[in-house]
Amino acid sequence: MTALAGSAARAAEPSIPNYWDERERLPKPDLSGVERLRFLTTIDFPPFSFLDGQGRLSGFHVDLAREVCRELDIVARCQIQGLPWDELDTAMATGQGEALIAGTPINAQTRESYLFSRPYLRFPARFIVRKSTTLYEPLYKAIDGKRTGVMAGTAHEAMLRRYFPDAKAVTFTKPEWLQDALREGRIDGIFGDGMRLSFWLAGSASQNCCRFAGGPYLAPEFLGSGLAIAVKRDDAVLARAFDFALREISVNGTFAELYLKYFPVSFY
Repeated sequence: MTALAGSAARAAEPSIPNYWDERERLPKPDLSGVERLRFLTTIDFPPFSFLDGQGRLSGFHVDLAREVCRELDIVARCQIQGLPWDELDTAMATGQGEALIAGTPINAQTRESYLFSRPYLRFPARFIVRKSTTLYEPLYKAIDGKRTGVMAGTAHEAMLRRYFPDAKAVTFTKPEWLQDALREGRIDGIFGDGMRLSFWLAGSASQNCCRFAGGPYLAPEFLGSGLAIAVKRDDAVLARAFDFALREISVNGTFAELYLKYFPVSFY
């Protein structure tokens, strides 16, 4: 289970994600030569970025970008603009922005165009079970033979079969069918994306039936490297500046406040 980044042995109690070593000290880059810093994000990726009822750009990414600018002392030179997802890369390539904060995947292809900050948020896999269910660590033994629902053909199905081979995987093709099966007791648990499951747990559709159990499970080989801020490949100074700001925001508690604002049921 070591491929799960050491997460398998954690208790079920969710917490605020923290990927930074508080003892680490990063230098604050000099951005005095930066005339303006334009963040580009999407307009249809709630709760990360969306247009609110008054048509204002809102969301976790919007607030995070503003906090980064405050930490770098360049608020007056910062802007954030929302665009449709399929226009973001062109906008960056034609000089309409200096930074992309929109969930751009971190892979070999995107690294040809961008440098990335360190990740500020990763998406773990989680188990959820009915509240009446009792499971004990180590969870990979506790779920032996348990009917565990998972979305068919997903990275989570592959991960479940790889790391929890003794669970009895039950696949579904629609999330609502999967969730209904757990709520109605036709399966013993669900394995899936912790963030999406957290919204279901917090919503009325769950009827307060269920809870997280075990984890969180981080497996980059299945789930990717998480979210980071992208900049142009020749802008290493700005990438380092974002690393500095993201670390400071994490250590001083600002990130935790934003996280709980947009994810009141923590998926960690």
